[in-house]
Amino acid sequence: MRAAEILGTKTFEFIEPSFADLINTNFNELLLHLPGDEALLLIDEHEEPLTIAIHSLGKWTAGTFLFRRPTAAVIERFEELNGEIYQENKAVWTLAVREYYSLQILEQIRPAVGDLNTARLVILENLIKDIWGQDTGGTCLDFCCGSGVGSQVLRTLRFSPVSCDNDSALLSLGLSTGRLKPEETMCIDATIASRYIDPLPRGIGIMMGEINNFSKELWQHLVTELFALTNETVITVGTKPEADLVKDWGESLHRSIKIWENAKDPIYDRWICSSIRE
Repeated sequence: MRAAEILGTKTFEFIEPSFADLINTNFNELLLHLPGDEALLLIDEHEEPLTIAIHSLGKWTAGTFLFRRPTAAVIERFEELNGEIYQENKAVWTLAVREYYSLQILEQIRPAVGDLNTARLVILENLIKDIWGQDTGGTCLDFCCGSGVGSQVLRTLRFSPVSCDNDSALLSLGLSTGRLKPEETMCIDATIASRYIDPLPRGIGIMMGEINNFSKELWQHLVTELFALTNETVITVGTKPEADLVKDWGESLHRSIKIWENAKDPIYDRWICSSIRE
């Protein structure tokens, strides 16, 4: 369901220019100082604020509180305008907010050049089935999802992906091809993904790397964040030294990790790291 439909407005815009900005408390202050003649408050199933929208200068502008709290002054501003209150399930609103910003990427960002080898989809599908068995389904994190190869495979296996990356051009490619779904996708800094994503039972990090002396610290941070968000995790890398690093990082976090070579894919997913929280 589109965010505007939930709010009961024909159109509106978020005051935060990107999904990544939803954690930025500075936008509370900007929302507070909008001139207005009407207001809407959206609360969740626990009556916690999700969004406040203000009708200002002929249009609706909203600030959303999925990942931050509104200040008391913002709530008072809503009350001053004698606003209406709407209610929606937080999970439904989360999907709508992701969709809003994903469609913005699709409309504004030129897609990266496509380079998908379709044979890789089957290889990945069989790989994940071999690790997790036929009993698949539920929600699964596609971490550093790129253009959505992993998300497409997860969907084939009856998972509901939650997909994140910080490369808007790759996300635009995935959204334009349908490998990524707008309501499932976030453009965020994955090193702080836990500020946007609740822990999930399973997650994948497909073709993470290139991990070298210059990028090792960044990738350790990313892998650590992925492990923190998931109980069972599958990571693929291109070389054994990269796989050994992932194994070391996981074991330092008390993860049980197995690595092995995947001869079926000589380029992208050559080395597999399968991990479970101990």
